[in-house]
Amino acid sequence: MTAPFTSLAQFRNLLADLPKPDATALAAAQARNSQLTKPPGALGRLEDVAQWLAGWQGREKPSAARPQVVIFAGNHGVAARGVSAFPPEVTVQMVANFQHGGAAINQLSKAFGAQMSVYALHLDQPTADFTQNPAMTEAEVVEALLAGWESVDPLADLFVTGEMGIGNTTSAAAIAAALLGGGSQAWAGRGTGVDDSGLTRKQAVIEAGLAQHAAVLHDPLAVLQALGGREIAAMAGAIARARIARVPVILDGFICCAAALVLQATAAGSLDHCLAGHVSAETAHPRLLSALGKEPLLSLGLRLGEGSGAALAIGVVQGAVACHSGMATFAEAGVSTG
Repeated sequence: MTAPFTSLAQFRNLLADLPKPDATALAAAQARNSQLTKPPGALGRLEDVAQWLAGWQGREKPSAARPQVVIFAGNHGVAARGVSAFPPEVTVQMVANFQHGGAAINQLSKAFGAQMSVYALHLDQPTADFTQNPAMTEAEVVEALLAGWESVDPLADLFVTGEMGIGNTTSAAAIAAALLGGGSQAWAGRGTGVDDSGLTRKQAVIEAGLAQHAAVLHDPLAVLQALGGREIAAMAGAIARARIARVPVILDGFICCAAALVLQATAAGSLDHCLAGHVSAETAHPRLLSALGKEPLLSLGLRLGEGSGAALAIGVVQGAVACHSGMATFAEAGVSTG
């Protein structure tokens, strides 16, 4: 099968012509919502979520019975600079845990009926230390984008992507700083739990990366190549493929949103098919959500990654769909409106 893109330029071109929500289905869903047996607006954001889903799925009564969860794992060369509380070996160990069904994301996927899969992306070949060289070659970042692209089931009615990768909050913070400004102090958090000295190292590493790659910071895809990771690129590829397939996406935490930021910075409106599942405890996540224009569904102090917050939000979306698609209208119920 021919790859949909073989270069960053071709991927950029794909983002320039993205499908829009189905206006007819959206109007029908809005009309249905106005006739359901409840006071107007009584279900709050659940009403908005159901109508948003209807527009992307192209039907008056949307569904959320076939969610897909995909986890990408990658290792980062910059982890050798002491930016994480855990060693890179944990990435491999956690992938095994995912595969054996022992992680939080396995339980949440099962709870909401999601099909879950895990992609380990060359864990024996960490990305380059981005303070010295670009994290990936163009071929490597394209390969990772394609891994994400090809992971999406076009028949899914909801998509969640998560990650595992020691050092990836450093990479995500560097991407955010590169594309949104503010420097390392605005974006670097404690990740898996680094102490004060670890946080200082992390900030210094991000500043070094920004300085090393100053010439490409105007180009979001070049920033992904220079400062990103394979799992971050794969998430970006998956979110983009979901848009092409008109599959609605629930965004996870800080790292997932950094991947999404690359798409938004490349093509305005490219995240219209996404909603934010939650706001995490990572310090800069609220700021990043604000930059993306996304209001989270949940705020539970989560900071696990793995797609866990987004997977939990599947339940909220399923609740919205159950009400919208299952409730009777005033006419069907014989309830008087006047």
